[in-house]
Amino acid sequence: MKPCFIDIHCHLEAVKDTGEAVKNAKKKDVGLILTQGTDVKTNREALKLSEKHESVKACLGLYPIDALKIDDKEIEEEIEFIRENRDKIVAIGEVGMDFKEDLKEHDRQRKIFSKFIELSIELNKPIIVHSRKAEIECIELLEKLNAKKVIMHCFCGNRKLVERIIANKWYLTIPTSVKSSQQFQDNAKIVPINQLFCETDSPYLHPDKLKNNEPVNVIVSYEKIAEVKKIKLAEVKNIIFENYDKIF
Repeated sequence: MKPCFIDIHCHLEAVKDTGEAVKNAKKKDVGLILTQGTDVKTNREALKLSEKHESVKACLGLYPIDALKIDDKEIEEEIEFIRENRDKIVAIGEVGMDFKEDLKEHDRQRKIFSKFIELSIELNKPIIVHSRKAEIECIELLEKLNAKKVIMHCFCGNRKLVERIIANKWYLTIPTSVKSSQQFQDNAKIVPINQLFCETDSPYLHPDKLKNNEPVNVIVSYEKIAEVKKIKLAEVKNIIFENYDKIF
């Protein structure tokens, strides 16, 4: 496959017109779209979308907030479903921990996240990590379990934690909200380009703060990286494609 733009993280089933979004992406050379499952229903939708569209790749997981809504038996059943579909997916995601104020059960979140880290290691698949208000906790658990193929999605931790991720040779994503976010602009500057991916988190995080973001807008993230690193857009595209080849 020749180098193309990649949306490493989106929720394609939630985009207003999925078929149109895939077509729009293809027209602008966004040739790989990784759609993330967040619960039992969207995991199955991710698989269906990957079967329907050549450019769409499925990532299966349980979003931390959704994982808390089901019991341990159901979690084990979903892990087994992912294991059974290992050849149809490219990564484990979206998984992680979320310690925002109204969420408790931190210990249970750690246990669930640990299971998904172990699954990613077992299946030798990258793990795409959600870490809202739990940045240090996610990093410590990933380090403890010796995870290697790690992509930190929309990471909002401080500079010391970003440097720790760099030292671990993990990857960070630059979402399309980088257009107005100083945090993500700083990450684009600090993180070596061979440890970066770009994402839309569609239909969220629209670069112009509108509704219904879609994968074609991932090019905004590539353009911002080119700008802050003072290199050509084509070079950014090629290097990030090489990153994909290395970890996937």
